Amino acid sequence: MFNWFRRDRDAETVEAEEATTQGAPVDADELAEEALAAAPEDELALEEQEEDRESALETSLGKTRGGFFSRIKGLFSRRTEITEDFYEELEELLIQADVGVMTTQRLLEALRERVESENIRAIDEAREAFEDELAGFLTDEHPGLSLDRPLSLILVVGVNGVGKTTTIGKLATYLQAEGHTVALAAGDTFRAAAIEQLQAWGSRAGVPVIAHQPGSDPGAVIFDALASAQARGADVVIADTAGRLHTKFNLMEELRKIARVAEKKLPGAPHEVLLILDATNGQNALIQAKQFTETVPVTGLIVTKLDSTSKGGVIFAIRDELGLPIKFVGTGEKLGDLAPFDPDRFVSSLFA
Repeated sequence: MFNWFRRDRDAETVEAEEATTQGAPVDADELAEEALAAAPEDELALEEQEEDRESALETSLGKTRGGFFSRIKGLFSRRTEITEDFYEELEELLIQADVGVMTTQRLLEALRERVESENIRAIDEAREAFEDELAGFLTDEHPGLSLDRPLSLILVVGVNGVGKTTTIGKLATYLQAEGHTVALAAGDTFRAAAIEQLQAWGSRAGVPVIAHQPGSDPGAVIFDALASAQARGADVVIADTAGRLHTKFNLMEELRKIARVAEKKLPGAPHEVLLILDATNGQNALIQAKQFTETVPVTGLIVTKLDSTSKGGVIFAIRDELGLPIKFVGTGEKLGDLAPFDPDRFVSSLFA
């Protein structure tokens, strides 16, 4: 899958060796002290963060459920017959909910075929069929993350402002609750305060953060983080990466370099590349995702700020047009507010 970083073996060897000499490691606790002083006051114990995720997901979908999807639900309640006018109104509402034109057309085509093949006449049965088709569009044949090895590397990518650092803290918390031993790598050495912010979240999640000085080689940070994780007996390293604009070619080259260096230290790495998308960006999130996936072999998506938008329908467009599985959704601001994505639960919550 990751052929894009397996090229020019001699160059890779030199690159990996050079990476370990760039940017002396620094004490994470010292750099995090200032950031921790301003951190949000939700320092919950790990066991207290293991909340009812189903309830959290339903709560986070309040705005989406009360927005355009409430009108879709109302359409099925108002209509008594499945007519062409019904399909036209459903199409309009889906597009307004940010489902996207192409995905909307495919959904309607699937519903029409289902209604005809099953001879559906009752509007309630049509709604059940529609919900089933929605969930089908989101289904992942291989849910969860591939972490079944002594040490796995997860690269987290995405543009600035989508909630990467916060999501890394949440993901670390979730994986710890699942029995993993986690370490973080501060690979975004370019953005001001990115290292300190990751250290703050790492401290709150109770996981070590491997960091170098600002401006250091990100590949060196990931290389040292993997070595540190092996020494500590950790089985998962989550690496932050720079989030400059997705249109910047040098950012994509930097990600390739990180992957090459990581693979030299840990064959097969990175094992997961998770793209963070902000649900409030609507169709712009889809554009960002397309540009990242054209260059980087993304293995899954995490959709953040789902609780802050009335147009959560973009999830369907992203899954349909990119063919990438949604692994997690952000359901709030606390450390425990990250839920594994369940298509059936997601759709049923929309129509609850």
